[in-house]
Amino acid sequence: MRLSELETSFSSIPTDEKFVIDIMAELYAERIKKNVSQRELAEKIGMKQPQVAKLEMLESLPTLRTLNRYAKGLGLKLKVGLVPV
Repeated sequence: MRLSELETSFSSIPTDEKFVIDIMAELYAERIKKNVSQRELAEKIGMKQPQVAKLEMLESLPTLRTLNRYAKGLGLKLKVGLVPV
């Protein structure tokens, strides 16, 4: 896939889905930074490792509740805010 095709496909993603993708990317990066395995995180948040893997691969969009659960497992709190459009 060319860069222009990738940019076009990304720009077609609805804004609310981009928000979730961005949050999930930050959570994934934080998990790696803290050197926490998928299995360790899964145990902390009451999931199975394959479920965490599916979240990280964005096989489906996680709910805010699930994002918060993941964040709490890393000692973080999900904060959603409002900004003018």
